[in-house]
Amino acid sequence: MEELTARQRQVLDYIVSFLGSNDYPPTLRQISGEMGTSGTVSTLRILEALERKGYISREAGASRGIQLKVPAPRAGVLKIPIVGAINAGRPDLPFEEIEGYCRFEEERAHGGTFFLRVRGDSMIEDAILDGDLVLVRPQATAQNGDIVVAMVDGEVTLKRYYFEDGHVRLQPANRNMEPILVTSSHDFVISGKVVKVLRDIEH
Repeated sequence: MEELTARQRQVLDYIVSFLGSNDYPPTLRQISGEMGTSGTVSTLRILEALERKGYISREAGASRGIQLKVPAPRAGVLKIPIVGAINAGRPDLPFEEIEGYCRFEEERAHGGTFFLRVRGDSMIEDAILDGDLVLVRPQATAQNGDIVVAMVDGEVTLKRYYFEDGHVRLQPANRNMEPILVTSSHDFVISGKVVKVLRDIEH
């Protein structure tokens, strides 16, 4: 059978887990919620890919029409996309394009499903340098101290997350830079948590 991407495996694993706890499959919105996405378009595309690759079948028009066709694949090597760059200095435009893929052992991925390439030096005191790849696990929430990929008023940045005194503080790991203070007047969303950093020692 065709190899799964990290995102496809994550969705398939959730479906398997859900079916193991219930007598019915999850809905499209439940899967989207688990994946940390606000809409269902990207989830639908993943389900279409899983069906095309032979892992599931779907009943048209049914909200819970997903059926497993084969057991979930065993853990192995994931093909994780590198979805462009993220600015670790000032907020930058949202990442959109896939620049390539990185093969990575699933047991070391900690749920991460995509890499971002870091630009800038605002996280250097956390040993995240310009040019590094950060592995991101999609999630919409964070704990104080987590390094997150966040969107503020439509722009994406990489910072440590803190919630305090009724507002969010996105803290750089560079003593020469000021934090970003997010209040209720901002359009703010967390896209994911950084779970690993990769660096090439030769160029």
